[in-house]
Parts: sequence; C-alpha cells; structure tokens
Amino acid sequence: MQGVPREVLSFKLGAEEYGIDILRVQEIRGYEPPTRIANAPHFVKGVVNLRGTIVPIVDMRLRFNLADAQYNSFTVVIVMNIAGRTMGIVVDSVSDVLELGADQVKPAPEFNGSIDSNHILGLGTIKTGELERMLILMDIEKMMLSPEMGLVDA
Repeated sequence: MQGVPREVLSFKLGAEEYGIDILRVQEIRGYEPPTRIANAPHFVKGVVNLRGTIVPIVDMRLRFNLADAQYNSFTVVIVMNIAGRTMGIVVDSVSDVLELGADQVKPAPEFNGSIDSNHILGLGTIKTGELERMLILMDIEKMMLSPEMGLVDA
C-alpha cells in the first residue's frame, strides 16, 4: 500500500489504538490546559505557547465523538509539524514507535464511523508473542488540514 508510513507512533484513544507517521511528530508533552479560543470548534481545546510558537490543540476524543475521558498523568499532547505548521493532538496515552512491513498493513474497510475513511490509510497488525494488536493507521496530515477541522484557511 502506497503512502503508508514504515514507522508509526502508536497511541490510544479509549479502547482503540491508532498509528501516525513518526516523521510528522515533533515532540510528546504532558497535557496542560490550553488557553481557550472563542468560536473554535468544540474539539479544539485552545492554544498553547510552545517556545514562542502558538500551537492549536485538538482533543481527538472530542473530534471522534468518544466518551469524554478524564485528563490524567497518562494524557499527552503529540506535537506535530504538518504542512509547515505546528499543531497538537490530545490522546489518552502514547504506546510506542513501531516499524510496519507492507505485509502487516491491510486496506481499511468502508464503514460509517466518526472518522472519515479518507483519513485512514489502513489497518496495521502487530504480533507480540501470542497477542495480536490492531492499529488504525491515520493520515494525520489529511485530517488536520481538512476543512472541518478549521485549523487552516481553505
């Protein structure tokens, strides 16, 4: 499958595990409440000042209409560089960096869900001993730049 990253950062949202291209990730930070912005979509928690750069923070649980999880010591912000802009996403926890071979990635099925299927690159499977983990591989750039996110001018 073309366009699927070889190395992904895996993270959890609720019971599901997701993966994004590690090359998009700038840093991982502990969660700190951002400054709220008036008239922003409900899933945009606000902005933080990161070494002089104003970074919009998107809560992925709210974006995907998941039950509003609690912010705790595992909650992190993944700061990413997308199309020359710095953006952050709030996730429940970060798992690890995984390397995926082409044989470990399957096309995503068509389904009606809270994630637009255009934002899913495929499903990755990772075997750890007897256990098999499934990762939803996201095209985070396409999602963050989409008009419904409201983070960039159309």
